[in-house]
Amino acid sequence: MTEINYKEFKNYLQKRDKDGFAPVYLIYGEELIYKTVFEELLDQLIPDRSNSLNYEPVDGANEYIYDAIERVNTFSLLQSSKVVAVINSQIFYSKQDKAALLKKAKDEYDIKDIKKASKYLLGLLGLLNLSFDDIDKENRSKTLKLDSAISGDDGWLDEIIDYCLHNKLSIPVAKDNIKILQDAVEKGFPAGNHLIVTTGYVDKRRNLFKAINNNGMIVDCSVPKGNRLADKKAQEAVLYERTEAKLAQSKKKMDKRTFAVMSEITGFDLHTFSNNLEKLISYIGDRSDITINDVNSVLKRTKTDPIYELTNAIGDRNAEKALFFLGSLLSQSIHPLQVLTSVINLMRKLLLIKGFVESEHGGSWNAGIQYYQFQKAVMPAIQKYDGALLDRLKDWENMLAKDTDNESPKKIKDKAKKIKPATDLLIAKSAGQAYPVFQMLLKSENYTRDELLDVFELLSRADMLLKSSGHNPRLILEDVIFHICSQE
Repeated sequence: MTEINYKEFKNYLQKRDKDGFAPVYLIYGEELIYKTVFEELLDQLIPDRSNSLNYEPVDGANEYIYDAIERVNTFSLLQSSKVVAVINSQIFYSKQDKAALLKKAKDEYDIKDIKKASKYLLGLLGLLNLSFDDIDKENRSKTLKLDSAISGDDGWLDEIIDYCLHNKLSIPVAKDNIKILQDAVEKGFPAGNHLIVTTGYVDKRRNLFKAINNNGMIVDCSVPKGNRLADKKAQEAVLYERTEAKLAQSKKKMDKRTFAVMSEITGFDLHTFSNNLEKLISYIGDRSDITINDVNSVLKRTKTDPIYELTNAIGDRNAEKALFFLGSLLSQSIHPLQVLTSVINLMRKLLLIKGFVESEHGGSWNAGIQYYQFQKAVMPAIQKYDGALLDRLKDWENMLAKDTDNESPKKIKDKAKKIKPATDLLIAKSAGQAYPVFQMLLKSENYTRDELLDVFELLSRADMLLKSSGHNPRLILEDVIFHICSQE
């Protein structure tokens, strides 16, 4: 059949009659969106399902796939459509998606939904064939190898484990659910029976995804999570759509400035955003308009600030902004060394750019240049500079490879072929990176070469302090920011 975007789904439903529905549906992406699509589909297939024997939901977190397939292959007692739904499935996750499952568990824990957090953790343990003992405090560093951005203070993990043990929740046995479901989809179901799978994550490379695409309908409810302008516009459109729908239901209003302030406080998190909207509607009572003052009075900042916001502020030498984003990042349990590494990478990049500006290739650059001029004149010069640097690196590394005392000419040649120059020393790895490079050159104007060289001594000292005990990481990083952003 085909794959469609959730925005096309209403139009799809209008063109369907009962016999025109697919035998299997995969609805994936943003949870609140795929839940809405799922409800709309169910309303069409089984209009009155309150007491219906023809609708059977299955908990996707425990992946009772065989059970779901058995049910959808059983004929209905009544002469009408039968629907089996695997809700919040984790079927597309594999061992390689360990970090994603852990993050899902922590995200649900952070919004105080420990029940759902436990399902993600149990699913992960089933995938990795681990027990609760394997992830206790003593063993988890080896078995899970927690990323610092996910772990931080890993007390959240202990609370989820305690919840699972207290409620006697069992770890699902690892099975090849993907192959079982794929075979069932390709074989087909009895006429009038439908299987619906909802999930937050899919792997389009899987044969299961292709099987559902060939034999059923896939609805993409995902929203870009990146930080590009196009991604941010897509996120804003989804939030605005959600706002309009909620306000229409409650007969309230919010102007665009208030919406922008609320979006900035919340960030792109549909759950939090929807909950905050309900709080505001409740807070204003009989009033019709939600104002900026209402937003500031009721809501707390929950937006997750990416590290690039911090480095942008440091690049601009804006200490106030940099300190704000530092506090925000540390409150999200981002490891202090991760923050320091991002600052080191920024300073390193700015120093590399200074090298270009002061070289024979940098004559075409000046701080007042327009972007279109930068693309035409400066970007080609940067690529030549990078090319010359690569050639120099190759020459140096080939010289180092020529240890001819005990090696044959063929072995020396083979060794030289294997050497890969350090591309992290390049300013632009591809022509498509023109705009970020343009922005970095503008930021480099805020620093002299000597200032950048002095900064590395400061960063080295901060690194040593962070790796030794007894020092407050926040104070160390604040000191770094004050010194870098100081205009003196």
